Amino acid sequence: MSQNESILSALKNGQELTPADALSLFGTMRLAARIDELRARGYSIQTTMRTVAGRHGPARVASYRLA
Repeated sequence: MSQNESILSALKNGQELTPADALSLFGTMRLAARIDELRARGYSIQTTMRTVAGRHGPARVASYRLA
């Protein structure tokens, strides 16, 4: 299964994905690029910015889910 198919399957199962999730689950460091490819195929994916704890204080990361 390709990274796009794996990511799409997770989104269809109701998962919300962050770049850290994508790295650990699918081995991709370019989740935003994969999401862009899925959007180009017609999938409606919502982006939410979240604040998470980082090594040097709070960090903002994108979180993706099917709309």
